[in-house]
Amino acid sequence: MPRNPQLNANGKLQHLLSIEGLPRDVLLQILDTAESFVGVTEREVKKVPLLRGKSVFNLFFESSTRTRTTFEIAAKRLSADVINLNIATSSQSKGESLLDTVANLSAMQADLFIVRHASSGAPFLIARHVKPHEHVINAGDGRHAHPTQGLLDLFTIRHYKREFGALTVAVVGDVLHSRVARSLIHGLTTLGVPEVRVIGPQTLLPAGVEALGVRVFHDLREGLRDADVVVMLRLQNERMNGALLPSAQEYFMKYGLTAEKLAHAKADVIVMHPGPMNRGVEIDSSVADGPRSVILPQVTFGIAVRMAVMSIVAGN
Repeated sequence: MPRNPQLNANGKLQHLLSIEGLPRDVLLQILDTAESFVGVTEREVKKVPLLRGKSVFNLFFESSTRTRTTFEIAAKRLSADVINLNIATSSQSKGESLLDTVANLSAMQADLFIVRHASSGAPFLIARHVKPHEHVINAGDGRHAHPTQGLLDLFTIRHYKREFGALTVAVVGDVLHSRVARSLIHGLTTLGVPEVRVIGPQTLLPAGVEALGVRVFHDLREGLRDADVVVMLRLQNERMNGALLPSAQEYFMKYGLTAEKLAHAKADVIVMHPGPMNRGVEIDSSVADGPRSVILPQVTFGIAVRMAVMSIVAGN
C-alpha cells in the first residue's frame, strides 16, 4: 500500500493536504494540541516561541480574507515570520509556473507554505516537489478539500458536545461545490460519528454521495429531526455552472434555516457555518445571531487549530 503523502516515514504529519486518509490518532493529536492553544489567545501576550526563526509563506492563488488572516495570526502567535504573497498580481500573472514560483520561494529559505488554489490537487503537487524540511498546508483547493476548516469544525463540535460517538450531524446546502463539507464528512466518519446526514436539493448534492457514509435527505425538516449539530453551507454561486437553483428566495423557503425549522432538531442543538454567510439565503438572522449559534466561536477556534497544525508539521 502506498504511503500517505501527508505522513513521513515515522507516520507523523509532514504536510496537511486533506482530512481524507488521515488516521484517527493524527486527527485527535491536532484537536488536543489546539485545545492547549485556546488559552494562548486569552493571554495578555498572545505568543509562544514554537516557530521562532521559521518562515511561513501565505500563497493564496485564490482570494480569502478570513482564512488568510487566521493563518497569519496563528503563525505570528507561534512567533514565525510571515510573508503574504499577492499571487494574482505577481509572477503567476506573468506566466510563471506554479512549481517555479514555489522553487523561487524555497530559495528564500521557506519553511512552511500555506497554499490556497482554485485547482484541486495543487497543494499535493507542491508537496511532492518541496525539500524534506519544507511543509505544505492546504488552505483550500478547488472543490476538493479544506482540511483546516474541517478540523476547526470538528474542534467546535467536540468543544460543545464532548464526545463524537453518539451524535447526529446534519450538513445542509451546497454540498456539491463545498470542499468544507467533504473535509468535515471525512473527519466525522473517521472520529466515529454514527449518523452524518446531508440535506439539500438533488442538484446540489454530488452523485454517489452516499459512498462517503452519509444519509441523504431532500426535506430539511425531516433531515433536521433530532440532530445534535447543524452545519449550514454557503451557496457557492461563483463555482456553479448553469442554473442549479430556481432563485435564492425559493432556496430559502425550502432550505434556509429558520427558527421554525430548527425546532425539529434537539433542544440543545448547535448551529455552525464556515462563512461567509448569506443571510436570508441559507440562514435567517434570528438563527445566525441566536442562542444556538456557535458561528463566531468557530472563527476563534480556527486560530488555535491552525496554530496546532503548523506547530505539529513544523515539529516533524
